[in-house]
Amino acid sequence: MEEWREMLEVNILGLCICTREALADMRARGVTGQIIHIGSMAGQRVPPGAGLYGATKHAVRALTESLRLELREAGDPIRIGEICPGYVETGFASHYLKSEEQARETYSRFKVLEAADVAEAVAYMLSCPQHVQVHDILLRPTAQPT
Repeated sequence: MEEWREMLEVNILGLCICTREALADMRARGVTGQIIHIGSMAGQRVPPGAGLYGATKHAVRALTESLRLELREAGDPIRIGEICPGYVETGFASHYLKSEEQARETYSRFKVLEAADVAEAVAYMLSCPQHVQVHDILLRPTAQPT
C-alpha cells in the first residue's frame, strides 16, 4: 500500500503541484512559457504487470490535455505538452524491480534510450515558435517491442 501511495503521490499529485506552481509563477511574471509533462509509453498502453504505474501515466495524459483545453479557453498563451518515453536507462528500473541485477537485465535486452535522448525531445519542444504547440512526443527505443 505504501508503494502504491508513493507512486500516486509522485506521478500524479507531484505533477499537479509542480504544474500549479509553474503556472502561477509564469502568470505572476507575465511570461509566455511552456509546461512539459514527462509521461511514459505506459500511459499509451498498459504493460503487463504495471497496472497502477500505467494508470498514473494515463492520468498524466488526461491532466495534460485537460490543462491544454483550460489554457485555450482562457486565451492563455502558455503552452503545454507531454513527452512519453519508453525504456530509458535511469535508476527507475532498479527501484521498480527492487533489484540491480534485474535492472541490468532489463537494460541489456536492447539499446534503450538515454537521458540525453529525452533532453533532446524537451529541447525540440521548447524550440518551436510560439504559434506551434507540440502536444505529444512518443519516444521509444527502435528495438522496443511494445
